[in-house]
Amino acid sequence: MTDSLLTLAPREAPEVEVARVCVDMPLPHLDRLFDYVVPAELGESAQPGVRVRVRFAGRLRDGFVIERTQLAPDPSRPLAPLEKVVSPEPVLTAEVARTLRRVADHFAGSLCDLTRLAVPPRHAATEKAKPPERPPIDPALAEAAPNPWTDYPAGESFLQALRAGRSPRALWQVAPAAARVGDWPLGLAQAAAATAASGRGCVIVVPDTRDLARLEAACEQVLGRHAFVTLHADTGPAARYRAFLAALRGQVKVVIGTRAAAYAPVPDPGLLICFDDGDDLHQEPRAPYPHVREVLALRAAESGAGLLLAGFARSCEAEHLVRTHWLTPIELPAREQRRHAPGVRIAAATDFELERDPLARAVRVPHEAFEAIRAGLAAGPVLIQVPRTGYVVTVSCVECAAAVRCTNCGGPVGATRDGAACRWCATPVTDWVCPECGADHWRAPVIGAERTAEEFGRAFPNTAIVQSHGEHILAEVDDRPALVIATPGAEPVAAGGYAAAILLDTPLLLGRADLRAAEEALRRWLNLTALVRPGADGGTVLAVGPTSSRALQALVRCDPAGFAARELAERFEAHLPPAVKLVSVEGGAEAVDAFAEHLELPPVSEVLGPLVRPGTGAAEATEPLAQLILRAPLHDGAALVHGVRAVVSVRSARKEPGALRVRVNPELVL
Repeated sequence: MTDSLLTLAPREAPEVEVARVCVDMPLPHLDRLFDYVVPAELGESAQPGVRVRVRFAGRLRDGFVIERTQLAPDPSRPLAPLEKVVSPEPVLTAEVARTLRRVADHFAGSLCDLTRLAVPPRHAATEKAKPPERPPIDPALAEAAPNPWTDYPAGESFLQALRAGRSPRALWQVAPAAARVGDWPLGLAQAAAATAASGRGCVIVVPDTRDLARLEAACEQVLGRHAFVTLHADTGPAARYRAFLAALRGQVKVVIGTRAAAYAPVPDPGLLICFDDGDDLHQEPRAPYPHVREVLALRAAESGAGLLLAGFARSCEAEHLVRTHWLTPIELPAREQRRHAPGVRIAAATDFELERDPLARAVRVPHEAFEAIRAGLAAGPVLIQVPRTGYVVTVSCVECAAAVRCTNCGGPVGATRDGAACRWCATPVTDWVCPECGADHWRAPVIGAERTAEEFGRAFPNTAIVQSHGEHILAEVDDRPALVIATPGAEPVAAGGYAAAILLDTPLLLGRADLRAAEEALRRWLNLTALVRPGADGGTVLAVGPTSSRALQALVRCDPAGFAARELAERFEAHLPPAVKLVSVEGGAEAVDAFAEHLELPPVSEVLGPLVRPGTGAAEATEPLAQLILRAPLHDGAALVHGVRAVVSVRSARKEPGALRVRVNPELVL
């Protein structure tokens, strides 16, 4: 009787192999993993990290297997099978996948949006080709190369910690000078070599390809030509994917690159480096708009790797990490920093200089600047920084200073060597009469780099004039005497450093309608100062601008840390990032209002707005845009982002009209 009952009892169905897949669907309410049955023929190839094709909502879509598990079948919810394994290569490692999830949650984004940034498109021929042989790193190269870390009190102990397998977190305040103490590419390459010596990987992220070229040359000197790979989009799909695979397969331990290199799949990451974190090129322009600094910080926390922020300037976010003891500063004492840096002064800063040149504060190029240029040309090239490119950027009425506008479209008018024309519709402007005062002449309050080069060419007729701006940016110049006219960020590197540098039109950088205007101006000026010879070798920097400017005073003192500390204190007083968590929600006025109605916020959070602003130009006929600012203390920041994300997901699931753009800690325009 008992045997018959046992025979008739239902048996539990065996568990089936299931793949949890991140499907390429950017809709917020679908930001989760979906389960698919792994067919027997795909059992070996459908491993975590591989690309797959799945059927979703009746269509075949791409995705990544995040994990494999076993589940008991549920007759009420049958699972669809995996359709295809696109490639058996596990391109999304478990460590990178966990980091992407943390980054998505931090920036209120979707995991699939970040996988597009982290994993380059597949190049089948490259994947199937035999990888090139890569010799191991030769430690003798690092020992023979110059080491800037030895000039810093805590530099050598930082490298020793990396060689010992520890994961220090530090901020390297690089001294701004064209000397070994300011050679950041060599310093970062030495840090990568120390990390690789412990058997771990290193990732270095720089803002642009010009910085990347300098870093690549330093890595060749310290690590060897084939001991690292360069990862950025400009190399082309095949070369980019080849470099990605080299890191993924453990053929190299060091990866350098621009923004997307922050997700490079190096095995066992030991050190993650971001150079010049204040540069806006580190900010991803696509949703969810992650910043490299935050990505690397989250990845360091997830993987247990070390973190190094390096640069001549110091952002408020970096200063906040130092103040909270999350980063340890590695810097020279203030006196040593000023000794290594070139001499910096402001034009017409004393009464004696004003007596010599009474118009020094009224003219664009005072007599003191011409003296500095002549003295610099006797020793080598001289750099002149101009904030604007072009010839004459804008023109205004000579009597009332009203801006000259185009009579055809109302756009701003600029001047070239051939005359004045609208910068929007290119309509020539002739016989202009000011509608405000009736005057018929204009002047140029803002002069671009081209006009500046023309004027200095007349002032120094026997001197070579070199321009670097716009689409014509030079990487380097030789050490022969020349005047180099460049816009911020386009300054070429001079062999042996510049003999002198002149900063013109500094109020234009300081007067930007941006919360970070002064911080960004000081960052650009310090980057320029780093291209000039040390003061002991005669290097000098002259800034033409207001002597009362706090940013210019910090430049004279060579004190980016003090400036960042004061800026951070003001951010705390004003309740602005990084002192608080700020979330901006932008979209149509009706969509933003509907979003605000369903939002549940932490108890001490604030709601600012919505602020409705009309469109401009062709956008005037569209619905006005609205912006809602949400603010919460840092300890409630995660709850604030989660609440925003929940409402966005509900709106997406209900297919409510109106698109919204959500940004965490956005750049604020004043």
